[in-house]
Amino acid sequence: MDSQIYGAPNLLSLAFLALLAITASALPAKPANSAGQINSNSVLVALLDSHYTELSELVEKALLLQTLEDAVTNHNISIFAPRNEALERDLDPEFKRFLLEPGNLKSLQNLLLFHMIPTRIQSNHWPVGPGKKPVLHTSLCRDAAAEMIPLHEKNGQKIVGTARVIKSDDIVRPDGIIHGIERLLVPKSVQQEFNARRSLRATSAVIPEGAPEVDPRTHRLKKSAPAVPAGAPPALPVYDALAPGPSLAPAPAPGPGGPHHHFDGHSQVKDFIQTLLHYGGYNEMADILVNLTSLATEMGRLVSEGYVLTVLAPNDEAMAKLTTDQLSEPGAPEQIMYYHLIPEYQSEESMYNSVRRFGKVKYDTLRLPHKVVAEEADGSVKFGHGEGSAYLIDPDIYTDGRISVQGIDGVLFPVEETAAPKAAPLAKIVSKPRRGKLLELGCSMLGAVGQNHHFSTCH
Repeated sequence: MDSQIYGAPNLLSLAFLALLAITASALPAKPANSAGQINSNSVLVALLDSHYTELSELVEKALLLQTLEDAVTNHNISIFAPRNEALERDLDPEFKRFLLEPGNLKSLQNLLLFHMIPTRIQSNHWPVGPGKKPVLHTSLCRDAAAEMIPLHEKNGQKIVGTARVIKSDDIVRPDGIIHGIERLLVPKSVQQEFNARRSLRATSAVIPEGAPEVDPRTHRLKKSAPAVPAGAPPALPVYDALAPGPSLAPAPAPGPGGPHHHFDGHSQVKDFIQTLLHYGGYNEMADILVNLTSLATEMGRLVSEGYVLTVLAPNDEAMAKLTTDQLSEPGAPEQIMYYHLIPEYQSEESMYNSVRRFGKVKYDTLRLPHKVVAEEADGSVKFGHGEGSAYLIDPDIYTDGRISVQGIDGVLFPVEETAAPKAAPLAKIVSKPRRGKLLELGCSMLGAVGQNHHFSTCH
């Protein structure tokens, strides 16, 4: 009797559990990465291991791996991958430099995310057929939310935005799909940022032109200097051609290069400063040359006159270690930079060969009378001594035959000349005659006197 009372509820519970199991098996299974983990069968792993190597490298440089992992975890995605040639050879070099600059990381991220749609779109989902309207999709790029990506067909070919699909369903995975396209898709926001940056770089200040010099005796304009033969060395040493320092007088406004100038130094200096900015990691050096001092203008004038220069450029990490006291004194930035300017044209190869052959080499600097010492260290060139030394880490950043820029990892300071200790004056040593000598000398004198007295008495 009791077994019947307690057995009925047990049978009902077993039937209910079986019904739940049947219902659960009928429901669609969740994707494997729903727990927030990316497995080896993910579309993101397939992209990094695919033949779209240029795109995968840009994704890693743009630090987008975590963002894409979150996107793949939440929903399926479709990636439109440009072929390697579109990112390597067909892309504008200036636009590629703009994308790879450290300060333009956000633009690079927006460009890459614009190629990804948070929806699974296979080839059979394309609007194919006459009269089919384009289907608009939103990309993962948040800054381009108002700009949609149209999918349509043209002349029997699938089109994504302005790019033709060359490989439909190239890589298919449970959490996403990759289509190969022939060219890069550039959102309007990135294009506008590039155009603004390019127009800003093209804008340059007008160099002031000095007043013409008048001969006070004849009240006529002074004749310009005779033309110098092309390739001839400058008539003056580089130190005499330097503008007076801030401690003496402000430098006069330089005039533009005349017909006797065979080198456009201002353009060359502008090119090497832009090369520093594009190279990345030398923004502080360029800022001091252009904004904090007038050394860029002065270097341009020197190069226009035929001088050559080698610039030892400290990187941003080294410049950040400068203290306020080192830069606050009047003329301190100029003096620091002068010690990094060598009035010779040296490449990384020539300097390394010199230190390998001669051990230590002293190079003149524009900060008289100090010289910078170079020696070989760990297969590179080391400048300076002890803790104040710096290594050549970025060789030949800019070399055009007149200006050579070599990147170093420290700011150099000259070794202060210490006064040599004066030698003590030599003591005057007086030799004391021995006592025996004095007695011998006295006896000889007495003998001579006695002999003379004897002769005088006999006579």
